[in-house]
Amino acid sequence: MTRPLNNLIGVIGVGLLGTALCHRLRGAGHSVIGYDLQQEQLDDLVELGGQAAKSIEDVAAATSVIILSLPDSTISKAVCAQLAHCAAAGSTVIDTTTGAPEDAVDNSKLLGASNIRFMEATVAGASSQVKEGSGVFMVGGPDDLFRQHTPLLGDLSNVVFHVGEVGAGARVKLVVNLALGLNRAVLAESLALAEAAGIPLHSALEVLKATPAYSAAMDVKGEKMITQDFSPQARLKQHRKDVGLIRQLAAQHQQELPLSTLHAQLLDSAIDAGYGELDNSAIYKVIRGYPLP
Repeated sequence: MTRPLNNLIGVIGVGLLGTALCHRLRGAGHSVIGYDLQQEQLDDLVELGGQAAKSIEDVAAATSVIILSLPDSTISKAVCAQLAHCAAAGSTVIDTTTGAPEDAVDNSKLLGASNIRFMEATVAGASSQVKEGSGVFMVGGPDDLFRQHTPLLGDLSNVVFHVGEVGAGARVKLVVNLALGLNRAVLAESLALAEAAGIPLHSALEVLKATPAYSAAMDVKGEKMITQDFSPQARLKQHRKDVGLIRQLAAQHQQELPLSTLHAQLLDSAIDAGYGELDNSAIYKVIRGYPLP
């Protein structure tokens, strides 16, 4: 198992998750060079002690290990197409983007044709959890590549699973996101009922946490729902994108997902109300104000 040459890691996509990953890398002693279309994201990276690149090509020229953290796998495919032409042979691309499993497979084949290795490392957990090291990484890729980069993955998270070949990480991530999203929706509906019934919300949350109804969503999102602090840890519109991928995977395997179908409708209502850029806990606003039949 080896660490990257010169301990320099490239990060393409320095949004909420990408910034959290940069925090982890800097805390572990890595130098970081990053690129993002949004200048303010790069300003945050510089404040962390990282370097701001002017292009994807600049990142590829500076390091042999590049982490992707992008809004969706369509963008990831476009970035990988660029890297196939500018990254050095023998480089490794690690994609943390939540996307379609088939896109991860396509990326692996495309980069492999240029002798660039590819591994997906999908992430479960809000950006705040990832920053703390408690995000869960689900890695899909060859055994030897996983072993080679195990130290780096360990710097990013305390919990790392190697779940199979490329594509497996995306599939497992979608299963996890299904449960996470529905847990948030259940919490939102529970607190909405408590508020409507005149039960003090902090008391309701305390009781919920102590019962078999407990889920980690209560720790991460409960206080945000109660105080209506919807500053984004993970944006609601991103989870709506994930629910679309979840339903697409289900359709490919002829599995009905009635709860996810309803969840998609609730998220669409939230986006229509202008909540898409807010934290995904803002589903509480939709459920609390849902019209009576």
